Amino acid sequence: MCSPDLRQCEDKWLMRYSMKRQFVFIFITLITGTILLCLLANSTLLEKYYINNKKNALVKAYASINAASSAGDITSELYDIELQKIRDKYNINVLVLDSDSKMVKTTMVDQEFAIKHLLNNIFYGVNKEEVLLEDRGYMIQIVTDVRMQTEYIEMWGMLDNGYFFILRSALESIQESVSISNRFMAYVGSIAVVVSILLVIGLSNRITKPIMELAGISERMKHLDFNAKYTGDDRTEIAILGNNINEMAEALETTISELKTANNELLKDIEKKDRVDEMRKEFLSNVSHELKTPIALIQGYAEGLREGINDDAESREFYCDVIIDEAAKMNTMVKKLLTLNQLEFGNEVVNMERFDIAALIRNYIASSDILLKERNISVRMEDYGAIHVWGDEFKVEEVFMNYFTNAIHYAQGEKIIDVKIQPVDQYVRISVFNTGEQIPQDSIEHIWEKFYKVDKARTREYGGSGIGLSIVKAIMESMNQQYGVINYENGVAFWFTLDVA
Repeated sequence: MCSPDLRQCEDKWLMRYSMKRQFVFIFITLITGTILLCLLANSTLLEKYYINNKKNALVKAYASINAASSAGDITSELYDIELQKIRDKYNINVLVLDSDSKMVKTTMVDQEFAIKHLLNNIFYGVNKEEVLLEDRGYMIQIVTDVRMQTEYIEMWGMLDNGYFFILRSALESIQESVSISNRFMAYVGSIAVVVSILLVIGLSNRITKPIMELAGISERMKHLDFNAKYTGDDRTEIAILGNNINEMAEALETTISELKTANNELLKDIEKKDRVDEMRKEFLSNVSHELKTPIALIQGYAEGLREGINDDAESREFYCDVIIDEAAKMNTMVKKLLTLNQLEFGNEVVNMERFDIAALIRNYIASSDILLKERNISVRMEDYGAIHVWGDEFKVEEVFMNYFTNAIHYAQGEKIIDVKIQPVDQYVRISVFNTGEQIPQDSIEHIWEKFYKVDKARTREYGGSGIGLSIVKAIMESMNQQYGVINYENGVAFWFTLDVA
């Protein structure tokens, strides 16, 4: 059924019949073009191909006769068999004369005419326009026997031992053969064109019917009617397209529902605008607070150096080391704060890509080998094969780096770090365990907050800023993934998840 809109009906009618015309035109063009190409090839190339084959056969026969003549075997009865083979295989007759014009060998019926013709060619020459090939010892040409009104391709000349020879092969009526072949192809081609037209019309009807059904479905979908479904049960590409359209309709309906939900959430986000300003104020306050201590230390030790409180070289070197160390801590903290700021305010783009998480972890552990040896820490990890996941590879490495760095700094007792990659349903769980003290239960819910430190003295000792786990939280939430920490009897394990690729 067409839409009430007359223009839409006309468009659908034109589309259907236009496709039919295209199918018919393409098939007829292909078949007709193929037939015409074959006819052209027959008319222009077949005769040349036939003559070239005859010419090659003459050259092969000449090589055999010349070799037998040079070896003295041409007069033998055994070579008569070879001449008979040449005659039967290539339809070539042979005449060989010695230097005194006496016959040596022949397979020709009209020997006297052949001898006269050969001697005439030798002593009086030939019409050069008829020559196909001319070599040192022979010439190949096309001649017409006036008596028989028959065309021949012949080779004549002198063998290496001084004998004269002529090889002759009748040219069948190649023009007649080409004409017969062309007529036959024309008859077959005409039948093929008619049959093709009937088949194409039937095929186009079969194709356009489901296409029209799909057009109707798409028209209803345009007006947000997602109840229309393709009902074809064949196994063609059109059926696949129809099923995909059905799935697309369901997906669109779901997406529209999700968009409406998202719109409501957007309205809520607008209400949170004031909270963003508060976060900025909080950020600046935290930064100023965290930078007060290293700035004060740098200022104090720098003034000490200027006033020369300690004149010995060892003390001055110690003062300089403190200043450099504190400056490095400030630099690291500022970089982490900038990263965290970009993540929290949505300025960092998440590039989802497929990568091997096992290879990433192995490479990072290998880069930390010197630090692990200095602290006498053992790392245990199974020899995992390739495990492909979806995520931002650079940010995932940042998450693992924070977990692994914490494990190095807090490893105690046996000083073991255990890294595991566990596939669970449609995602992969990566965990980093280190032996040592547990995290106090009242601190677990706060460790993901900016600048929160469980052991402030120890964190200060290794240069920690209390920002690393906040970065982990921001990265995981930007990729809609899970993360967490678990206390064990002999240590602590941090974990996160990624989707399986």
